[in-house]
Amino acid sequence: MSSNHVHNVAIVGAGGNQGKYIAEELVKGGKHKVTAITRADSKAEIPSGVVPKVVDYNDTSSLVDGLRGQDVLVITMSVAAPPDTQTKLIDAAKEAGVKFVIPNEWGYDSERNPGLVHDMLIGERVIAIRKYCQSKEIPFIGVSGGFWYEFSLGGGDIRYGFEIAKRNFTRIDGGDVKLSTSTWNQVARGTAGLLSLKLYPENADDKETISNFFNKSFCVESFRVSQNDMFEELKKVTGTTDADWTITEENHKERYDRAIQMFQKDGDWRGFGMAMYTRGFFPDQAAVMPTIQNKLINLPQEDFEACTKGAVEYEKNFSRYG
Repeated sequence: MSSNHVHNVAIVGAGGNQGKYIAEELVKGGKHKVTAITRADSKAEIPSGVVPKVVDYNDTSSLVDGLRGQDVLVITMSVAAPPDTQTKLIDAAKEAGVKFVIPNEWGYDSERNPGLVHDMLIGERVIAIRKYCQSKEIPFIGVSGGFWYEFSLGGGDIRYGFEIAKRNFTRIDGGDVKLSTSTWNQVARGTAGLLSLKLYPENADDKETISNFFNKSFCVESFRVSQNDMFEELKKVTGTTDADWTITEENHKERYDRAIQMFQKDGDWRGFGMAMYTRGFFPDQAAVMPTIQNKLINLPQEDFEACTKGAVEYEKNFSRYG
């Protein structure tokens, strides 16, 4: 492997929703050695071909040892993780000599649209971590794919507005506002594609390198669709018509304000999710990412129908276990 390529990849959350897809894609590509940074008490199942490395998050030397020799640290973890987890990892990555970090973003592009992620209630956290990386002088790349498609379509009314099994659809402002959305697989392919580029330019004209995205966002996309687009596909894959669904119309501002009330005043975390998702359907269409890198890394055009079927299956499991 050339010294101008990434070889060793450490992933936090390699057994989680997004992390496992990234780990599997990297292993499948055969260009990277993938290490899962994990706790001793973790019950997460690590994908085949990934090397587990057990660390103690409360012991700096353990974290540094776990990251030594790694070229990049990829962080995927729950929003419920302790707030200082990322800063501990970034500190350890810097001390261990990791070349750059992909922090726990995965949503929308805070570089080009900080107002959007602020309204989604995640902006301060995302931007604070970016600033922290800069203060530690370790480069970062924010990989953005918009909302996860299967997770969002199959995750109930507070996300994309659908309860598929119950045939309920809450349509916001007529349902024609489009946004960028990506499957877990597409984000994984995007991350693997990014990490397969050369690390640094070899001449003045060499623009297709990882370092060209240092301290910036790297955006990928599966679909650019509206609620109505999703609804048409759902009817197709479920063999239903409008008459089979209960459709409720709601104004974007009223829904957003109700969500903020639920979260900030009532302490209901469903309000956090509803506010975040509703902001994506505001009429400014700010959740359509203007710049994506699909062509740079030759990402495939996915099958909308097949991915929608995947969301239907996700909802069945979500309803059972979620």
